[in-house]
Amino acid sequence: MAGPIPFSSGDYWEARYREGGTSGMGSVGRLARFKAETINRFVVANNIQSVIDAGCGDASLLALLELPADYVGVDVSPSALARCAARFPGRRFVTPGELRTVSPADMTLSLDVIYHLIEDHVFAAAMRTLFAWATRFVVIYASNLNVAWSSAHVRHRRFTDQVAATEPDWRLLAHLPNPYPFDPASPHETSFADFFIYGRPDAACSIVVPGLS
Repeated sequence: MAGPIPFSSGDYWEARYREGGTSGMGSVGRLARFKAETINRFVVANNIQSVIDAGCGDASLLALLELPADYVGVDVSPSALARCAARFPGRRFVTPGELRTVSPADMTLSLDVIYHLIEDHVFAAAMRTLFAWATRFVVIYASNLNVAWSSAHVRHRRFTDQVAATEPDWRLLAHLPNPYPFDPASPHETSFADFFIYGRPDAACSIVVPGLS
């Protein structure tokens, strides 16, 4: 008798977007505004000229971001990429397999992605990509704890341990706690994710903490 079919992160997100689903509540409302303001200020303060958004989803947050023209969104879901291309015809969107045609960027982004990488090999590959395709900064917005979760498409990990073990050429420059920490009574307006900003050992960067709204 065949066992249960293993969970596939790629299949889950393709089915979700194909059926009209969204990237989730973190891409709208005050959480989206907090993320956008943090990123926008960082881009200006550090003269970011190119960005790779690893896990762009339906690009709802992109509408709030003030990014340079040299932007590439990456996602495993063809349905999400088609939606992104239709909404933002001036931007470029590619699958992970097509990323080899893209030049490294000043900054790579991973926003609300890492805790959705259920499979160990998918997680490891995604982390390698984030740091391999960045020349100056890696900006991650994710949870950073090992804890069980009830949703099949969520797996929390202490990813900073992985970075410390596998990316010796990078250091954590800043950890910006979420002003709206997770509250089970208000799950759509709070989050377990914080910002983690990495740079090269000799990197100098300016970090402007946004005000709360």
